[in-house]
Amino acid sequence: MHLNRILQESPQTLPILQATFGLERESLRISQTTGRVSQHPHPKTLGSRSFHPYIQTDYSEPQIELITPIAQSTKEALRFLGAITDVAERSLDDDDYLWPLSMPPRIEEDDITIAQLESQFECDYRQHLADVYGKKLQSMSGIHFNMELGKDVVASLFETSHYRSLVDFKNDLHLKLAQNFLRYKFFLTYLFGASPIAEQGFFDEEVTEPVRSLRNSSHGYVNHEDIKVSYQTLEQYISDIEGYVASGQLIAEKEFYSAVRLRGSKRNRDYLEKGVSYLEFRCFDINPFDNRGITQETLDIIHLFALSLLWIDKVEDVDKAIQFGKDINEAVARSHPLEKLPQEAPINDVLTALHQLAQHFQLNDYYLNLIDKVKAAVADPSLTIGGQLFQEIHERSLESFGRKQGQAYKDYAWTAHYALKGYETMELSTQMLLFDVIQKGVNFQILDESDQFLKLWHGEHIEYIKNGNMTSKDNYIIPLAMANKVVTKKILAQAGFPVPAGDEFDDKEAALAYYPLIQNKPIVVKPKSTNFGLGISIFQEAASLEDYEKALDIAFKEDSSLLVEEFVAGTEYRFFVLDGKCEAVLLRVAANVVGDGKHTIAELVDLKNQNPLRGRDHRSPLEIINLGDIELLMLDQQGFTPETVLDQGQKADLRGNSNISTGGDSIDVTEKMHPSYKELAADMATAMGAWACGVDLIIPDASQPSSKDKPNGTCIELNFNPSMYMHTYCHEGPGQAITPKILAKLFPEIRD
Repeated sequence: MHLNRILQESPQTLPILQATFGLERESLRISQTTGRVSQHPHPKTLGSRSFHPYIQTDYSEPQIELITPIAQSTKEALRFLGAITDVAERSLDDDDYLWPLSMPPRIEEDDITIAQLESQFECDYRQHLADVYGKKLQSMSGIHFNMELGKDVVASLFETSHYRSLVDFKNDLHLKLAQNFLRYKFFLTYLFGASPIAEQGFFDEEVTEPVRSLRNSSHGYVNHEDIKVSYQTLEQYISDIEGYVASGQLIAEKEFYSAVRLRGSKRNRDYLEKGVSYLEFRCFDINPFDNRGITQETLDIIHLFALSLLWIDKVEDVDKAIQFGKDINEAVARSHPLEKLPQEAPINDVLTALHQLAQHFQLNDYYLNLIDKVKAAVADPSLTIGGQLFQEIHERSLESFGRKQGQAYKDYAWTAHYALKGYETMELSTQMLLFDVIQKGVNFQILDESDQFLKLWHGEHIEYIKNGNMTSKDNYIIPLAMANKVVTKKILAQAGFPVPAGDEFDDKEAALAYYPLIQNKPIVVKPKSTNFGLGISIFQEAASLEDYEKALDIAFKEDSSLLVEEFVAGTEYRFFVLDGKCEAVLLRVAANVVGDGKHTIAELVDLKNQNPLRGRDHRSPLEIINLGDIELLMLDQQGFTPETVLDQGQKADLRGNSNISTGGDSIDVTEKMHPSYKELAADMATAMGAWACGVDLIIPDASQPSSKDKPNGTCIELNFNPSMYMHTYCHEGPGQAITPKILAKLFPEIRD
């Protein structure tokens, strides 16, 4: 039985692109001060590396490995790698950054401290590698590409094959992939090779001229020449490796450093019964022109290339063909970065297979364009990564370029540092929690991105969380009760806490009939069950009937019921309560602009909105200020219009409510607030039964402490979905980190 023409004879409707992917990126930490390998230990901020699923220590203390979980697409895998890279960069010591090249800067054996891991075997294994290969070779870094063919693809191909055993079929399928990968590896070395030189002193014998990829040549981190493993059959492959381990030439099976590994079991022999699950391609140099070390186009070309290996026929004498491929790859790897492929390189095999594969399965224009780009790079080596990197070599060194790129990527990680790179479309509090989850090594899955719904787990411990703070710690009914302002007021009032007087209305006519009772009073009109300050109108002085009716219309747009309450004079503060303790206090200043004697109010709003902290839809610490119906009504009450030019220092309020979500400014006053008010807020949350919530208090004079007899504060709202980010990234003040405390409460077993 053989697998030749298995794709050619498959239906065009086969979901050929279906697969799962994983990426592993190695990178050295470099000191900005010395320009050499960092001597700091693995960062403590990254939790325990003994179980961390995403950020681990590779060979040495300064060599970090970033590992993505299984992803359903290359796009999602790269997105996750970007997030891990972001977290890693922002978790390093201030002086450190990630080196953006596969070859290290100038380095000595004494600079390299073997990783101080808890496992004695792993420490002994690394010492063995140092003794056999030398520590400097271990400092070469790269990217591994893991790929598993889609289950539907494998099942469909199996059905049309003559195999009786699915395990045997999968093994032969993956073995053919591995065989052809080694035959045509030169294709990837040519396109993506990016290790042209070694810094002075790296090798005992200097490589005097730039090449395409030292790491993918015999100069790279490879087994000694006496290790020769056959790929003719799976049994032979397994037996050869076992023989070298038994003889002591390899310390373990994983010391066989092939450019492609069969994966899915800890022991190779298990493949015979359980089957190979996926392949690990290990030959990719770091692309220094991307902060993640690899690009989306590269990943998709690799995916197409892997599929083309199934399209290309298997040869009879596999080991001879692999040796030929190895010789071609050596020639390509050691050729000048601007040199074309050698004539004997069977590049047409690959290009033809790519073209026929795309034609047979009717791949879309994106993949056709990728194939065109590959053909263009084959014709013009300057379009390859190595060709581009060659232009950055000065005085036989890439250190200056590496420092520039590495520091630029660290700077990039700290731009919009409140966000998580790649996940900016999610609500900001969720992004912040995800940052902590990745940093501390908690596994996660996004169950519903638009609904901000996550699954977190560590070992057997599973937690579900929504919006960054809604968890199983809250009884189901509590968020529903807090969403209903009438219910909230009644529960708090019955517990003896002060709340505003007022009434509830389900229709406009009844609300208008209420006007004579409040026509001479300051009032607040707000929807019954909305959040983020939507639909709220505040009248600090008596409202005209016309303005009152406008406020009713605004509130009814947000909800079918509304509240008309007395306006409580004083300063509004947001208290964040977690598990019975107040963790943060915020003074929120309502949306406003201050005049300069030159610009109109509308222009001042535009200028203020240029602050990089301002954005939309809770993806930034501060929200864009709008000039909608509520703002126009507020301006009208002050005698202003959007075209009014305010005097120097003159203030115009645009909102009566101080919500950050409606353009307000945030000021952290946690340390300044008297403890009695923190206790008051925590008691209110406890009375409500809330584990995590925001408590909004109006306090006439915060310098006067609160007591049970004289609370000196009125609760206007409990918020079941408080925006945690506004406590952390403030307009003024130090800010308070909330999401790490939530994560620590959910997973108390995790320690730094």
